[in-house]
Amino acid sequence: MNNVYEFPQRDKPYDEASKWIARMDKGLSPAEEQQLQRWMAADKANREILSEMTRLWDDMSVMSRLSDLIPEPRSRSKGGTSLLAVAASLLMAVVASGWLFWGQGIETWTGLSQTAAMSEHIYETQVGEQSTVVLHDGTQVVLNTNSRIEVTYTDSYRLLRLERGEIHVDVAPDKDRPLSVAAADRIVQAVGTAFSVEITKDRKIELVVTKGKVLIGVHPKRHPEEDIASPPVLEPSSVAVAAGEEVLLGSPDEAVVPVSLDEIEVKLSWRDGNLIFRGEPMEEAVAEVGRYTTIEFIILDEELKKKKISGRYRAGDVDTLLAVLRENFNIVHEWKDEGTVLLSKL
Repeated sequence: MNNVYEFPQRDKPYDEASKWIARMDKGLSPAEEQQLQRWMAADKANREILSEMTRLWDDMSVMSRLSDLIPEPRSRSKGGTSLLAVAASLLMAVVASGWLFWGQGIETWTGLSQTAAMSEHIYETQVGEQSTVVLHDGTQVVLNTNSRIEVTYTDSYRLLRLERGEIHVDVAPDKDRPLSVAAADRIVQAVGTAFSVEITKDRKIELVVTKGKVLIGVHPKRHPEEDIASPPVLEPSSVAVAAGEEVLLGSPDEAVVPVSLDEIEVKLSWRDGNLIFRGEPMEEAVAEVGRYTTIEFIILDEELKKKKISGRYRAGDVDTLLAVLRENFNIVHEWKDEGTVLLSKL
């Protein structure tokens, strides 16, 4: 099923319960256990919601961890059906901000590891949105603005096909099923690591590794008679990119180069809803801002395009950006129409 649905509005306790379950799945530190105890003690409803959602998670390790913290959940009350209905949708993903879109229902997630031959889901964000998805195996995927991925899990492989935009993936280890991200004709493969992949405006693939190591190869095209082509298992001799390195696939040399922690912070600042500029030309900075809004920025002065810009900006906050440009850089703006802003020298 490839239908895409809009994620409904949720109350804060449900969102927090979803995050706690994802943390328990990976393992809680002593400090996190204390935080969880305080959260449950703060409101009786928190504890009840967490208990019901743990039942739906259908993971004995999570249920065991929860049973160490609270007694066995009681039978559902008359109102339990509505609680479960909300919880079922929430277990599909944990949303950090913005909206989340998903494909099939909860039954595919809970039954995948044993019997399903194939499970496909589509996740999508619109312009200006970011969202976080926790997949069935615990892999966390953060989608940036205007991004779309198709997730396919089978008994033999895990595949994320990036159709547009940018994602950051924190991979749950599974030696028998390396996780692959396919973008254009390239494939990035890892067992347990963290990295970001972006399809740039000119259709190049930018890869930045933040943890562990990934391998790079060529992904086979889909066959007309098949829904999706299975990814190859890359050999250890394949091109490798390690933590603190990046590569621009599709560039003339495709060289793997080091990237500093400060540079990584800038490149991944979007995960916190921010955009950080450290001396980029105005033309590049404005183009980056444009990714998070439907507004088009037109720079009227050629010299202004080369002007360096620095600072931290909230993604999508056009009014504040225009005010900062005027106050700090002597750049004025004029609204040509509702979707176009002209920038010029004061």
